Amino acid sequence: MSFNLAFLACLLLVGVDVYGHDEEESLSVKYSAESFNLGLATNNHFVMFYAPWCGHCSRLSPTWEKLAEEFNDGSSSNDVIIAKVDCTVETALCSEHDVTGYPTLKFFKAGHDEGSKYRGGRDYEALKSYIGEQVGKVLKEIDEMQLQEEPKAPAPVSGLVELTEETFDNYIATGNHFVKFYAPWCGYCKKLAPTWEKLAESLHFTTNIRVSQVDCTEHKEVCQRFEVKGYPTLLWIVDGQKIEKYSGDRSIEDLKAYVSDQLGVDLVETPEEVPSISNPVVQLSKENFDHVVEKGLTFVKFFAPWCGHCKRMAPTWDELGNKFLGIGEVTIGKVDCTLDINKDLCMQQEVRGYPSIYLYKDGERINSYEGNRQLEDMYLFVAKYLQLKDEL
Repeated sequence: MSFNLAFLACLLLVGVDVYGHDEEESLSVKYSAESFNLGLATNNHFVMFYAPWCGHCSRLSPTWEKLAEEFNDGSSSNDVIIAKVDCTVETALCSEHDVTGYPTLKFFKAGHDEGSKYRGGRDYEALKSYIGEQVGKVLKEIDEMQLQEEPKAPAPVSGLVELTEETFDNYIATGNHFVKFYAPWCGYCKKLAPTWEKLAESLHFTTNIRVSQVDCTEHKEVCQRFEVKGYPTLLWIVDGQKIEKYSGDRSIEDLKAYVSDQLGVDLVETPEEVPSISNPVVQLSKENFDHVVEKGLTFVKFFAPWCGHCKRMAPTWDELGNKFLGIGEVTIGKVDCTLDINKDLCMQQEVRGYPSIYLYKDGERINSYEGNRQLEDMYLFVAKYLQLKDEL
């Protein structure tokens, strides 16, 4: 969330100008209706809504510029942008923010479109103190949120999907599935676990088979419905229907031979060099965006390199790209919204904060992803639409 000089340059490129007695020397950022929300999405702001003819505004202007000189200096330690909006030009924007008198001063938290109205003194020290208080509150909220965040679960083995009562039916509704029903306390299950993981990983890029598992101590209804009487139970399921129970040896070779026999084809396993593939995620820009998303399903992350949430999500997004790497109908992509070439693209796609995650089908945006940013949650979200596409 830290403000920097590059962000100021970005604002200028997307149509933000400045005003004052000498516009070229003004350091406060002047927003238009088009650029206002984009700015709020990424940084805290202290905004003056004004009218050029307003005497109080004119008297406040030198103080406002002094604040801008201190806070809009490109320092990584400053977490607020000093900005302003000319209400004689942006009448609808000012009306939307309940501006009924001039000047109206409001503090906006990053990512929030409702500001807190400042009612204190308009001298430099009072305004600076208020900024410090508001930024302090924001930083405290972020710290508290980070403390409350659950530790990130270990990354699932590539190709192995952990199913639940909520995801089971949709996931197995179409295609071939080899499913292990187990209990964590079961000794035989513990012995099978590394072999099952190895099976899933080896078949990760075989597109006509999916390997998964269900914890029957947590999801009893599913296990009862599929008549699981003991652990582990291995079932071959096609288009949601149980075909047969596997009763052979549980070595990796025997399990692979069974899958090959059920599919009636020789298995195409994950090549040794696949883990080193460097581009499981397509780098999108204004130049190639339309071409890439025009066919099939494209799951796109719009991000900023400095964004903490984006940084934490990056390894998971790469894993997601790897999971879909063998499925030609699905593309996992990303757009760096801080690059000059992508400014217009991110505005056109209505990116309001980072990361923003959108799903496109045949060139049209059909949904935005608001769920958990865990690998399997995002995988199942896309797989659901892949399933619906197959049914059309």
